[in-house]
Amino acid sequence: MQVLKTHKTFEGKTQFWEHESVSTKTKMKFSTFIPAGPVRGCLIWLSGLTCTDENFITKAGAQKVLAEKGLMVICPDTSPRGLQLPQEHDSWDFGSGASFYLDATTPGYRDHYRMETYIADELHSLIQKEFNVPANKISIFGHSMGGHGALTLGLRHPQKFVSVSAFSPIVNPVNAPWGVKAFTGYLGENKTVWAEHDATELVRSGKRHPQALLVDQGGDDEFLTKGQLLTDNLTKACKEASQKLEVNMREGYDHSYYFISSFVENHIEFHSRLL
Repeated sequence: MQVLKTHKTFEGKTQFWEHESVSTKTKMKFSTFIPAGPVRGCLIWLSGLTCTDENFITKAGAQKVLAEKGLMVICPDTSPRGLQLPQEHDSWDFGSGASFYLDATTPGYRDHYRMETYIADELHSLIQKEFNVPANKISIFGHSMGGHGALTLGLRHPQKFVSVSAFSPIVNPVNAPWGVKAFTGYLGENKTVWAEHDATELVRSGKRHPQALLVDQGGDDEFLTKGQLLTDNLTKACKEASQKLEVNMREGYDHSYYFISSFVENHIEFHSRLL
């Protein structure tokens, strides 16, 4: 691993890294905040469409409460970079910056867009080996596409993530325009396979996380009104399946990092209690 930049922050360090990924066969970047004292656990943050490893670490204002709780955060990039795959750079909601945190199966993408393996296996191991965080002290959260990633990876790998939370997540992508476009491009036409990467469908199929899932959703989120997020579908599925879920509808808030920064402390405290 190579450190690209370091900034002292609340007596700890905000750092930006690059490494060669076995999963994606490309260089991958991530950012971290590591508190000055003993590290009690690690949160993996997954960002949304068009984002990079820098969005959360520079905009969310999370370092102060992370330092107080003795938690580090690691924020991977949202897709592999430096490739020239078909349609990869043609639109903002598919390809570069829009991996949907799954392992693709379509030609070209299946060789590099292996983000589930990258997060759940490679990054999970890297956190243990390079930052000395035990395997049972790792949790996951994210925003929008990254909220989708946090929920689906948490439900698919509950033994790897102590707790799971999300801001404005795409909870039912098989029924949302963003998800239909991405899943067709990454997974092909088989909608049975799509359902394996959809939080609502995973809960309906019997997948569970032992802890309650935490979701915060802005009431004035333009993507909620456009049918991209479908929060109520997850609420209904969890109620029917007895999966514990807490949804906080935050009136007046939108989809931006202004919303995330307003409630990120609540999410960090949620994870801190369970870690």
